[in-house]
Amino acid sequence: MSPRDRRRDWSRLDESDVRVRPGRGTRPRTKRRPEHADAVTAMVVGKDRGRWTCALEGAPERIVVAMRARELGRTPVVIGDNVDLVGDTSGKPDTLARIVRVADRTSVLRRTADDTDPFERVVVANASQLLIVVALADPPPRTGFIDRALVAAYAGGLEPVLCLTKSDLAGPDDIIAVYADLAMPVLVTRQDEEPDKVRQQLRDQVTALVGHSGVGKSTLVNKLVPDAGRETGVVSAVGKGRHTSVTAVALPLPDGGWVIDTPGIRSFGLAHIEPDDIVAAFPEFVEAAEECPSGCGHLGPPEDPDCMLDTVVADGSATQGRLESLRRLLSSRAGLDESQREQADE
Repeated sequence: MSPRDRRRDWSRLDESDVRVRPGRGTRPRTKRRPEHADAVTAMVVGKDRGRWTCALEGAPERIVVAMRARELGRTPVVIGDNVDLVGDTSGKPDTLARIVRVADRTSVLRRTADDTDPFERVVVANASQLLIVVALADPPPRTGFIDRALVAAYAGGLEPVLCLTKSDLAGPDDIIAVYADLAMPVLVTRQDEEPDKVRQQLRDQVTALVGHSGVGKSTLVNKLVPDAGRETGVVSAVGKGRHTSVTAVALPLPDGGWVIDTPGIRSFGLAHIEPDDIVAAFPEFVEAAEECPSGCGHLGPPEDPDCMLDTVVADGSATQGRLESLRRLLSSRAGLDESQREQADE
């Protein structure tokens, strides 16, 4: 066949006569994911080097080790998350399941390293309460830390509870008076007594614990969960303590519920929280805050001279004590302590 005749034959062909093998990069990828209808629900109770320990729903004593499924990508999984597991969920030694879904969170406890750090860290998910543990002495109480923990609780949807330890060393009246207008439960414990009121407050709840090192948090956890075995230590000479708990862990309470012990922290950054997140925890001021000028931090004069929150007190809808408590929390969030405010007022 001559080249001319060969060209004629090719001209008679159409696309149905030619088979084109697609390249690797042109194959369509499906967005469908396995449904995992046989998955079981569990709560994340611990994490160690890319592995999560999970307690099965309805059987908290059955602990399963799991890895994050590939389809989840970089989806964060933290202590307290409710997850769906597939694979070997027997909990037997040397078995491994996969986390295939993370449920929507009902609350989140977030913090940043400091007030300039743009990266926020989710410490605990789905806790209903935040137990703020503060020693009355050795080390002395720091209201600044309490205020910042309160801000994180309000912004994250947790109910705050203040726990004052070591009342055998100092009285609690002064601290209780500072927070009287917040209508927040305050529990007082001593080292030589059982924390019965704390047990009652935590029963059937998921409660996260935060506190500086050395305030007696691990000692409290060991009393609440006798087989917890959390390490305890003495307070250092500078009063900052040493980190006796190094990882967060959720522990089942004997009377029902969970306590999530977090590592002792020395700073509680709030760079991720906006003023309106805090105001939302004070319903009587929400409507007035919406009338404030754009960018108002709700601190009042001289920082925010046109703030409308004072009108709520003026018309009798809220007390001056509530407004002062709110503004103290807002000042803490802004990194402005009481001494700085007094200087600014002058």
